[in-house]
Amino acid sequence: MTNLIPRPGHVTEDGPRFLELGPDTTLAAEPGAERTERWLRATLTAATGLPLAPSGTEGTGVVRLSLDPAVTGDLGEEGYRLAVTPAGVHLAGGGPAGLFWGAQTLRQLLGPDAFRRAPLPGRRWRLPLLRVEDAPRFRWRGLLLDVARHFMPKDGVLRYLDLMAAHKLNVLHFHLTDDQGWRVEIERYPRLTEIGSWRARTKIGHRASPLWEDKPHGGHYSRDDIREIVAYAAERHITVVPEIDVPGHSQAAIAAYPELGNTDVVDTTALTVWDTWGINPNVLAPTDSTLRFYEGVFEEVLELFPSEFVHIGGDECPKDQWRRSPTAQARIRELGLRDEDELQAWFVGHFDRWLAARGRRLIGWDEILEGGLAEGAAVSSWRGYAGGIAAARAGHDVVMCPEQQVYLDHRQDAGPDEPVPIGWVRTLEDVYRFEPVPPELTPGEARHVLGTQANLWTEVMEDAARVDYQAFPRLAAFAEVAWSRLPAPAERDFADFERRMAAHYRRLDALGVSYRPPAGPLPWQKRPGVLGRPIDGTPPAR
Repeated sequence: MTNLIPRPGHVTEDGPRFLELGPDTTLAAEPGAERTERWLRATLTAATGLPLAPSGTEGTGVVRLSLDPAVTGDLGEEGYRLAVTPAGVHLAGGGPAGLFWGAQTLRQLLGPDAFRRAPLPGRRWRLPLLRVEDAPRFRWRGLLLDVARHFMPKDGVLRYLDLMAAHKLNVLHFHLTDDQGWRVEIERYPRLTEIGSWRARTKIGHRASPLWEDKPHGGHYSRDDIREIVAYAAERHITVVPEIDVPGHSQAAIAAYPELGNTDVVDTTALTVWDTWGINPNVLAPTDSTLRFYEGVFEEVLELFPSEFVHIGGDECPKDQWRRSPTAQARIRELGLRDEDELQAWFVGHFDRWLAARGRRLIGWDEILEGGLAEGAAVSSWRGYAGGIAAARAGHDVVMCPEQQVYLDHRQDAGPDEPVPIGWVRTLEDVYRFEPVPPELTPGEARHVLGTQANLWTEVMEDAARVDYQAFPRLAAFAEVAWSRLPAPAERDFADFERRMAAHYRRLDALGVSYRPPAGPLPWQKRPGVLGRPIDGTPPAR
């Protein structure tokens, strides 16, 4: 019985029989399969010590990779068929991405030690005889990584891309800017990283905590770092969608360039990169000069990120400074707007049109719905399901990431040992029973649900081990929700998923993932005395 995660669409096993791999096993790639061949040979040779030498596609003991139009027609570009027989292995993809996802399944079938970086002595390498036919449910299977609140060095990002690929996730939503830090080099505005990427100190725990880490925190990615991250992701068929937050969540930018703020109501020259958490009152001024500044930012962002979508945030923008600002009020009158909410809609709409004119699509948090959107814009529905439902009914594409379901910064257990407990309890089973498509949508409306995304906000995740703890094992459950065609939430076989997770924990061990053990946090994973913000009770269903 296989222990694959995510669960494939169809598996037919040929009894308890196996194909042994050895020094004479070869790896053959037909045209179009070279990228997966390169990845598979590098990965499996490191783990097994087998040379997997290149060969022709005929003969026994060959692992053959190919693209197959029949698979494309039946399963789509991301689908694959895998056949393990006594004569060898044939992995056929509907497209290059499908072939790569099939390679992830092949690796899992070899056992947990196939996830190591060097061979262990005395290991046998064998594959169960079977046939797999598989394809994803959703086109967007995403993970948001917040590197603005706590910076993750480049190697950590590359590691997370590998972890995403192992779980067949294909969109990295890269949250690069916020009040607490600006993480991407912009050549024409060097102070964004010279000043905006560093804060003097950091709040430890929830913003009500009395604890501080009294040392500077920060860092940023150079343009070449970003190019490397994007290329590394593309090799793994992952799209990197950058997020540059406007008009709120912008104090780091204002600290670097004070003229971006509402200078007629606050002394923006006194602002520094924010050192605590929450919703910040310091937002961008709705001026032509601010628009030109961010057009310059986005011009460089588009050079670095070839993604169809560019995320502009658009959430949690307090309006108090705009209400008090003569400049903002003059802009409202000039544009014939009713209020500050419409002023934010105008601000977002400017970049909606600007991106569309350059062949890209804007995506933003569901607050951007409040002023109306251009035809091609899409919505990240985070405040429950309502924003996604409204967007889909209005003909906009949607990525479902409701806070009460898939915000992985929320705590995993109600026990007192849970480190820095934030939000509602969201257990492994809760995530496994998450359904991205609201039942209220008609089939036509549901087609606007591009997919789903789990979000890792890092206010209380100060290092990679904390990110691992919050992400895993729940990200494995989320990956199955995003990939597999599961029954209705109440009908899902969580016991079977737990059985398969018993094997998957060993894969995570081999990968060095500091996941939360099923029995609770290990002693060094606890954070006694660090204040969180737990929310009691059952989260809202919608």
